[in-house]
Amino acid sequence: MPAPRTYRTPGIVLSRFDLGEADRVLTILTPHEGKLRVIAKGVRRPGSRIGGTVEPFAEIQLLLARGRTFDVVTQAQVSEAWLRLRDHLGSTATAWYIGELAERAVEERAGAYPVYALLRRAFQLLDDGMSPDRVARWYEMELADALGVRPEVERCVECDRVPDELERFRWAPGLGGLLCERHPPPPAEVSDLSLGALKVLRAYRRLDIEAIAAFRLPVAVEAEVERLMRRFVRHVLDREARSLAFLDEIRG
Repeated sequence: MPAPRTYRTPGIVLSRFDLGEADRVLTILTPHEGKLRVIAKGVRRPGSRIGGTVEPFAEIQLLLARGRTFDVVTQAQVSEAWLRLRDHLGSTATAWYIGELAERAVEERAGAYPVYALLRRAFQLLDDGMSPDRVARWYEMELADALGVRPEVERCVECDRVPDELERFRWAPGLGGLLCERHPPPPAEVSDLSLGALKVLRAYRRLDIEAIAAFRLPVAVEAEVERLMRRFVRHVLDREARSLAFLDEIRG
């Protein structure tokens, strides 16, 4: 039996580019259809019915018609706008960053409900005014978990031993996380790991984001955790996120 000509799905716009004089191609994350590339025809014309609807940082209810190259947006209605996250540049830049990670992590037409639910919650947290840096670290850890590659922060990745707090620790993304002092580090992608940063990484693994958001952390420790998680995500996705340049620029 052939697939229906049209179908409905919720979706979150991850990226877009203009096509021709009035159309726009959208990359949309959906919970069950996975990542889709669809076309919104005439959306850039002033009188478009959906022109202000198919924007990033919103959950949209879509009616799509199947096409040869791209499925076509025939109806779109915003169900969650998350407007407040747009009022703070740090939250907006973080939303672009985590959206890019979702786009790189999910294959086209592959089920993506865990990543969809994670991105949706992250946008809500940013909209609620939570620290963008904390949301980003939480999202990186949870995204790695959803992909089945959550970093090991409790035991040494080589000997499965829980290191003593007086030891020297290392961070080895290529091996999967924590490396104790008993093992020589491999030549690439390895850095020292402070006890303070290790404790924070363990908190991101054990606790929910609301508990982590209340932490008062030294600036140096927070910056170290950011560097470590960015390196881990870069290893997992095999490339640096383009949006990091903008995120770092607005933070000065």
